[in-house]
Amino acid sequence: MKTGLYIHLPFCKQKCNYCDFASFAGREKFISAYLSALEKEASLSPVKSFDTLYVGGGTPSILSPAELSELCRLIEQHFGAVSRFSESTLEANPESLTPAKIAVLRRAGFNRLSIGLQSFHDEELAALGRVHTVQTFLKGYQAAREGGFQNINVDLIAGVPGQTLERFLDGLEKLLELAPEHLSVYGLQIEENTPFFERGIVCDQLLMRRMLEETHFRLQQAGYHHYEISNFARPGYEAKHNTHYWQNGDYIGLGSSAVSYLGGVRRQNTPDLEAYIRRMETGESPVVFSEKLTGQAREGETLLLGLRQLDGVALTPRQEKWFGNEIQKHLKNGLLERSGKKVKLSFEGMFLANEVFCSFVAPFEELCK
Repeated sequence: MKTGLYIHLPFCKQKCNYCDFASFAGREKFISAYLSALEKEASLSPVKSFDTLYVGGGTPSILSPAELSELCRLIEQHFGAVSRFSESTLEANPESLTPAKIAVLRRAGFNRLSIGLQSFHDEELAALGRVHTVQTFLKGYQAAREGGFQNINVDLIAGVPGQTLERFLDGLEKLLELAPEHLSVYGLQIEENTPFFERGIVCDQLLMRRMLEETHFRLQQAGYHHYEISNFARPGYEAKHNTHYWQNGDYIGLGSSAVSYLGGVRRQNTPDLEAYIRRMETGESPVVFSEKLTGQAREGETLLLGLRQLDGVALTPRQEKWFGNEIQKHLKNGLLERSGKKVKLSFEGMFLANEVFCSFVAPFEELCK
């Protein structure tokens, strides 16, 4: 059975105004100790052979070439050469993506980069709290191409404060001129404990929807497959690692805040950077949360994740038994539709997916009323 490996690197040059991920600015002095802790956790992994690899954060590209080489070495030592993974992705931010780092990644066998652009306008990047400019992104993107990466994802955000529909679409068209193999386009979400939340920023949901609708149509016209709510790919470049998540497959997560899902059991490591290092140094488990989903809860999560894929899912008899009434309700209200033997989100359902998804999350009687 295929299993994915995720490695979390929680270091950033600066926290973005919208970010609620487990990441930390100005903590680079801990990178060496963190890599040592990662090595200890890797040696304890119950799985040694993986199909896909994803190194996320944070900003993995903040590591120096020597530190990236050390990361690649520990991966190879415990799980085999990076080149053996069918897909190996590293997240990068433009300001820290250099030719020297690209060369390290390519030599190790990484075959995919995910670059956080977020906007094609400098004023919007500043509003988001990004530390790069559009020119910095273009320089990093060109370096990645010249360095041999032929599978690049670029992240884009819709609904940036002050953004107009025209400016968003202008940025989208400029990005299309670069022809990345994959795009992830997200509507801005205002999360608690972020600067945007503290400042009372409110998104214009109707404007954001127009942006995402236009994205859907324009990217399809440009030859991209809209295969997941927020993800578009040229044929054959759909993200294997993330698709594994949406198919509710097993995966191992290493690092602070990393989540593992194996045999129906979900575990999460401490999000505290220093506590994670300390626990690994003293031989204490880094896990601070664990749960096992069974029965209706597990089938509901499988269905929820599967419906993120826009091609839909073929319902199992157990899913029909437990969620048949809810599925019928959403077929009637137009948020779901049948496609052959599958059920999938309708066009309207793409934008109101949470109204569908909450039907499959316990407590089943109380939500979605």
